[in-house]
Amino acid sequence: MRQLSIPGAWVHEPEVLTDGRGSFHEWFRASDLDAAQGHPLGLAQANFSSSARGTLRGIHFADVPPGQAKYVKCVRGAVLDVIVDIRAGSPTYKRWEGVRLDDSGHRAVYLAEGLGHAFMALTDDACVLYLCSEGYAPAREHGIDPLDPELAIDWPLDVAPLLSGKDAAAPSLAEAEEQGLLPSYAECEAYYARLRTAGPPPAGLRAGSGPVLSGAGPGR
Repeated sequence: MRQLSIPGAWVHEPEVLTDGRGSFHEWFRASDLDAAQGHPLGLAQANFSSSARGTLRGIHFADVPPGQAKYVKCVRGAVLDVIVDIRAGSPTYKRWEGVRLDDSGHRAVYLAEGLGHAFMALTDDACVLYLCSEGYAPAREHGIDPLDPELAIDWPLDVAPLLSGKDAAAPSLAEAEEQGLLPSYAECEAYYARLRTAGPPPAGLRAGSGPVLSGAGPGR
């Protein structure tokens, strides 16, 4: 695991073994992630998405606690995966970092609770897997405009972005801050410390404050 410039964001770059039969790699190892972040992931839900070229999903985040940490991998095609520090008061607040995830390099990214997540599909039928620390709970979920000029995310210019209605209508970062939607860095740090001390959150927290759906929910 290699730490990115945003605290709580990591990239996994596996060794890929190839021979005449094909290839093999470990795309997730719990002990590596535990050592990096200091506590287990606490897997609660696994999601899959398939996206046409130009599809832009995000920026998504959830209330902290309990938030929703994610471990993300592209298993077909390629995406530009973007992590955004939206934790008010963070030393890297408003910073974003992009990592190309594809089916050749086999990288994966991890983002801690409280960080924003988005990606754009660079190919048709780009397929992405997400391991999530919490189930989807609509009452706790929020979004930020991925095209917010204040963030100035460097999305590819050779394709028109395709957004869901929900993501297209999401507030800017400044508007989300004014509405009190953003997690604070202090709250997130306190929650990370709690996870490092106690391990995974209690089972009761996994249900969240709102109803948990069996699917990923609209626009995920």
